[in-house]
Amino acid sequence: MSEDATRPWAQDERDEAPKGEVIARPPGEIRMEARELDMYYGDFQALQKVDIAIPGQQITALIGPSGCGKSSFLRSLNRMNDTIEGTRIEGLVQLDGEDIYAKGVDVVELRKRVGMVFQTPNPFPMSIYDNIAYGPRLHGVTDRERLDETVERSLRQAALWDEVKDKLRQSAVGISGGQQQRLCIARVLAVEPEVLLMDEPCSSLDPTATFRIEELMLELMDEYTIVIVTHNMYQASRVSQYTGFFMLGELLEYGPTTRIFENPLDSRTDDYVRGRFG
Repeated sequence: MSEDATRPWAQDERDEAPKGEVIARPPGEIRMEARELDMYYGDFQALQKVDIAIPGQQITALIGPSGCGKSSFLRSLNRMNDTIEGTRIEGLVQLDGEDIYAKGVDVVELRKRVGMVFQTPNPFPMSIYDNIAYGPRLHGVTDRERLDETVERSLRQAALWDEVKDKLRQSAVGISGGQQQRLCIARVLAVEPEVLLMDEPCSSLDPTATFRIEELMLELMDEYTIVIVTHNMYQASRVSQYTGFFMLGELLEYGPTTRIFENPLDSRTDDYVRGRFG
C-alpha cells in the first residue's frame, strides 16, 4: 500500500481515490486471493470484479449492508455456492496460489482445508461426541483412540471441553445456543482446516456468548486464517486486523481495520462505518 493511503484525505479526494489505494494488499503470507471475481445467480450478478488478498493467521472481516454480496463472496472461498443451481463464476480464486475452481479440484478436500461456520448453530441430532467425530470418520478415521484424541483436542480448541467433558454422550441439541456455536466450530476444527470461514457466527447469540466467540476467534488466529462476515461494526473493529467493505456486489475498500474505521479513503465507506446508512 502506498504512503498516501495512510494519510488523511479530503472528501473530494476520497471520492476519487484510485482502486490501487483503496484495495490494499497485506504484507507477508497470502493464504487466499480473488482476482477480477464475478459471480452470478442465474442472470443476477452478485459480485463484480472483486480483488482481495487474505493474509495468513489474521482475521479478515467483511462488512456492508444486507444484500451487498459479502456472504456470497465468503461462500465462493470454499465453493459452497456450487450447491446453488445456476451459480457461475468468472475470474480467479486461489488457495496458496492454486486455483480452487480449476478442473479436477477435489471439492471435498477443499472444504476440509477451508471450513465454514454458519450464521445459526446447526448441531447434528446426535451426541456431542459424534458431532465432533463425524468429519474425521467421513475422511476415513476409524481408530477409537485417535477419534477420542480428536474430540478432546477440538473441544479444547473451541473452549468447550471443560463444559461438556462429562456430557459427551448426551445430545448436542440440548446445550445452550452459545455452546452449540462453539460445538460447530469444534466440529470444523476436528478435520484440521487451514482457513476458517465464519458467516455471522454471533447473530443469534446473546452478548455473553458473543463475547466468548470473539475471544475464541482471537485465540484461534494463531493457528488459522479466519474470514468473518459480520453486520456488527464493533465486532469487526474488535477482532479483525483487515476489513473489506462491500456494497452492491463490489468490494469498495479493503485495508487494515484501524484505517477502514478511522480514516477510510472512500466516502461511501466513511458513511457506512459512521452509521449514515446500512
